[in-house]
Amino acid sequence: MFSSLCVKIFNQSISDYHIKNNINEKAESTYKKDQIQHLLYQKNWIDTVQWHLEDLIRDPEINPEEALKLKRTIDHSNQKRTDLVEFIDGYFLDIYKKINIKETATFNSESPAWAIDRLSILALKIFHMAEETKRENASAEHIKNCEGKLQVLNQQNEDLCLAIDQLLNDIESGDKFMRTYKQMKMYNDEDLNPVLYKSKK
Repeated sequence: MFSSLCVKIFNQSISDYHIKNNINEKAESTYKKDQIQHLLYQKNWIDTVQWHLEDLIRDPEINPEEALKLKRTIDHSNQKRTDLVEFIDGYFLDIYKKINIKETATFNSESPAWAIDRLSILALKIFHMAEETKRENASAEHIKNCEGKLQVLNQQNEDLCLAIDQLLNDIESGDKFMRTYKQMKMYNDEDLNPVLYKSKK
């Protein structure tokens, strides 16, 4: 199942990142660039770095200038994440382009890649929640609460994997059709963000 491949690669990416645990470390997968595995690895690496950027920016003692730099880094990361999700959807559009869509086919509001995006974030939640269940300086109550949350996250992972595989099977059989929409993010666009285009005058 495709979801199993995703989970395997996401977990590999998360594990690889935490060897050096450095937000400036670049992703170095062993997959060829024309493989979907490469895209999945890159996708999760971006998410993993951003996870830690989000931690850093919430430091109550952070220097305001450093916070601003981090915010802009996060904005740039968000754009890369969005672009990569849309690229992954392009992969699915290409492999399913010759499918005969049935007249009774229905449309799914979430594309395969955006569901996979949620699976990538979920892998990070599971990893970090599992870490919390093993914190040596945490209270027994904290450990118990985190174990309960981890159980819920694992169930969400199981359900989401099933939903992704069902969606891909339905598209492949012509029972569903997919359509992709660009996210049209405006805050980074000098022609769409009023603050940016006004500053150009």
